[in-house]
Amino acid sequence: MIGLSWARRLALWALNLGSIAFLLLPLAPVVLGSLQSEKSVQGDVRALLPKEYTLANFQLILSGGRRKGPIFEQVSYLPKSVEQFPTAFRNSLIVGLAVTFATLAAASLSAYTLARLRLRWTRVLLQLSLVSRMVPLIVLMVPLYVLFRSYGLLNSLTGVIVAEVGLLLPYAILILVPYFAAFPADLEDAARMDGCTRWQAFLRVVLPLSTPGLAACGVILFILSWHELLIPLIIVSRPEFMTVPVILAGLVSDYFVFFTLMMAICLLGLLPTLGLVLALQKYVVRGLVSGALKG
Repeated sequence: MIGLSWARRLALWALNLGSIAFLLLPLAPVVLGSLQSEKSVQGDVRALLPKEYTLANFQLILSGGRRKGPIFEQVSYLPKSVEQFPTAFRNSLIVGLAVTFATLAAASLSAYTLARLRLRWTRVLLQLSLVSRMVPLIVLMVPLYVLFRSYGLLNSLTGVIVAEVGLLLPYAILILVPYFAAFPADLEDAARMDGCTRWQAFLRVVLPLSTPGLAACGVILFILSWHELLIPLIIVSRPEFMTVPVILAGLVSDYFVFFTLMMAICLLGLLPTLGLVLALQKYVVRGLVSGALKG
């Protein structure tokens, strides 16, 4: 039995390490490529490890193209995306945070209503919310563009936020409905017996105790919003309103592909989502696990 137990432990360790390697190994070429010059990357494509390392790619991107460094002094053409990265990073943060909080506020109210009111129209509303996400986003781009042009929401962060909230709201509702449905109704009844209205019970009892589920949903919403490309690409055409995915796509030109700059921007673009997951890891794991068990 002891030998079997150790065999199982070794198998689990091997499985865990294999899963971690499967997830992290694709990042290794990105990290190594971001620490090289473009000439070094394309000079020897068979080399596993670079012969020299440099931080010039990160210096160029974070400075908005002002600090070129020696490896870029002889480069005659640099994409405009490099100069726009600081602004695009700020825009992505504004859009991601605004979309996350606005979607959570609207979705929590809708999900609580669908979970508590056992009416026929609430089930139909939930089904319509699910069906609406089956429509490909590209199909909605032309009518969305025409609608936003009529309301003056093109080339603005407000337009991007409104469009992404509409896109992600059904996802958030589907995540939160099972969580609120399994929430003990006795706590709300006790609060209402103490004089709270349904709205006050929702704000003072349900929401504070639903922090893990809201945190897990918020992290998912922020990640989806941060990496969204199609909506800002269609709605925004001015550089001052572009987001990180849009300027990343701009590094692929008809004349040249800047692999090292692209890899460096990819790593910088991962930092907010990685930091958010690490900071809220306890709530995210608890919310996902409890949501899965309650669903």
